[in-house]
Amino acid sequence: MPDTPDSRPSTLSPDVTTDPALLREIAVSVAAEAAGHVRARRPDLFPPADTGTDRVGAVRTKSTDTDPVTVADTETEDLIRRLLTRLRPGDAILGEEGGAHTGSSGVRWVVDPIDGTVNFVYGIPAYAVSVAAQVGGRSVAGAVVDVAAGDVYSAARGRGATRTDVGGAVTRLRCNPVDDVARALVATGFSYAPHRRERQGALVAGLLPRVRDIRRIGAAALDLCMVASGRVDAHYEHGLQPWDWAAGALIAAEAGAWVQLPAGAGDAGEITVAAAPGIATQLADLFAALGADAPIQA
Repeated sequence: MPDTPDSRPSTLSPDVTTDPALLREIAVSVAAEAAGHVRARRPDLFPPADTGTDRVGAVRTKSTDTDPVTVADTETEDLIRRLLTRLRPGDAILGEEGGAHTGSSGVRWVVDPIDGTVNFVYGIPAYAVSVAAQVGGRSVAGAVVDVAAGDVYSAARGRGATRTDVGGAVTRLRCNPVDDVARALVATGFSYAPHRRERQGALVAGLLPRVRDIRRIGAAALDLCMVASGRVDAHYEHGLQPWDWAAGALIAAEAGAWVQLPAGAGDAGEITVAAAPGIATQLADLFAALGADAPIQA
């Protein structure tokens, strides 16, 4: 079993190394601290309705009226940026809320402070912090923390993927051995753009009779980790941004999944796929037959 730095944190210091094991350790440390902040802030921002506490100002919208961002999203990304800048001062950072910050080291951190913000707002326990390190545009280390459950998923390229639970138990992740797409449990997600949502809904209607069932969790990073851990057999979604998949897709791949990533930013509407290897060819053929392999413009 490979080293699991997520279960044995060490003292971190600034370093220009691109060693995936060290970058994984940093990703886990930063994501875990950020998840603690998210966990602590939710009851402050969204107290029970019967308390009479004012929630005004906690939520605003971004791309559409249904695409929320909270105070916790921006606070948490600021925290992640401060931590990474202290630990890795020469690295670039790309975040969902704060955009891109250039660096000189050749390493870029891609971060999503709260993946699953709608779930966070509603109190549905499926939202995560995602932190990934990329070299040459390719993820080499990453961590996804399931904030509500306390599980820490992490991977380093070539070193496997693990889940560390809240009690510290470490599990090596492997995809399910499913070999028939008709028995596959498939996760997906939907855009906030109405036109893309309409097409995504039509694809689900075509896919549903051909698989075991569909799941819509509401957090792509967690969906990808669920492929890695065998909680679902595949995940696909059109229009994901790099911060949605940078850590989770690496974790899935290191658990043996077949992974297809978009060539560019999510605005092009390309598909992201992670699937258990035994159904990869069948699923790709099914997507081609349904037209799901084509981009869906917003």
